[in-house]
Amino acid sequence: MLALAVVVAALAVAGPLQPSDDGFMIVRPAAANGTVALHASPNGPVRVRLRARTVFGSPLAFSVARVRGHWLGVRSEALSNGRLGWIDSSRARLRYESTQLWLEADLSRRELVLRSGDVILRRIAIAVGRPGSPTPTGQFAITDKLPGEWLGAGFGCCVLALTGHQTRLPPGWPGGDRIAIHGGNERTLGGAVSAGCLHAAARDLRALMQSVPLGTRVVVHA
Repeated sequence: MLALAVVVAALAVAGPLQPSDDGFMIVRPAAANGTVALHASPNGPVRVRLRARTVFGSPLAFSVARVRGHWLGVRSEALSNGRLGWIDSSRARLRYESTQLWLEADLSRRELVLRSGDVILRRIAIAVGRPGSPTPTGQFAITDKLPGEWLGAGFGCCVLALTGHQTRLPPGWPGGDRIAIHGGNERTLGGAVSAGCLHAAARDLRALMQSVPLGTRVVVHA
């Protein structure tokens, strides 16, 4: 297993936040029992209020995609693909972290790449969505890191849930619409076989579970 050094720095911030708009910032609610309001736009109406834990019980963590003064545009599973929620950092009680780690999924190459900035740390063979239910493209973030057995035998060892949603579910699909990176039949790696999720080998998933923090940015492209 590849040993990975994660660069994570806690930032103590007083007053409005003024970080660089580089997509590597992660914010979390400061209080374990608190809530965070996501606005439709800077100074816009509240779209949704989220508790400090996800539906799977993980600590809530947001990938920051945009910064407008003290407003942070974040990715959330509570919103549709491509839409940002905006947090007023001058009012919300938040903890701030940064990481250089991010994931890039190339659907045409059937490859997931773990990067630290521009440096490639690991290349991972994947299976992708099949015709009729292709893997959605765009920018997402990791919301949960879960043992596969929590969700069922078909998920393999590990599940990294993403903020993204499958908008083209197969007819009669019994599960939800959230997409994830998880295990499965490793003989299908390199194929287009899933309902939209990315499948990877157990050894690669265990490496990601150990290395990438919640809130890590995931870029998926054709």
